[in-house]
Amino acid sequence: MTGLASVTKLTGETVGQEFLIFTLGDEEYGVDILKVQEIRGYDQVTRIANTPSFIKGVTNLRGVIVPIVDLRIKFAKQDVEYDDNTVVIVLNLGQRVVGIVVDGVSDVLSLTADQIRPAPEFAVTLSTEYLTGLGSLGERMLILVDIEKLLSSEEMALVDSVLKV
Repeated sequence: MTGLASVTKLTGETVGQEFLIFTLGDEEYGVDILKVQEIRGYDQVTRIANTPSFIKGVTNLRGVIVPIVDLRIKFAKQDVEYDDNTVVIVLNLGQRVVGIVVDGVSDVLSLTADQIRPAPEFAVTLSTEYLTGLGSLGERMLILVDIEKLLSSEEMALVDSVLKV
């Protein structure tokens, strides 16, 4: 017995799913930690013509061209500023590596199934089709994002087509 199974057996507790928690404005979001490749400071990117404003451009990450998406613009946040806390979360999504710009990263949390609730149909800053649910940890409410659905949209297909030219 190895890995998480042995931890579960030895401690008698259920091991939850782990999420990297990041902030956009005053809201906290979570993304599956297994999709995260690395976290980097925000650097200038090379713009791509004819792409939506939330696609900031591309950067060369150790020989791999990585599209950079600013989630603050995608989620229609006000007052998008780039400061020392602004970071890029580099995600490995199967056949694609994508960077997302966020206001900051706070921590990694483990949530059990009973701490995750279905997303409501209203009062959320983005469409519920991109959410896996709402995480509840004490007084904290976390918006859990299905990052693959969000970043496999038509806009990302547009970026792919531009990069192949």
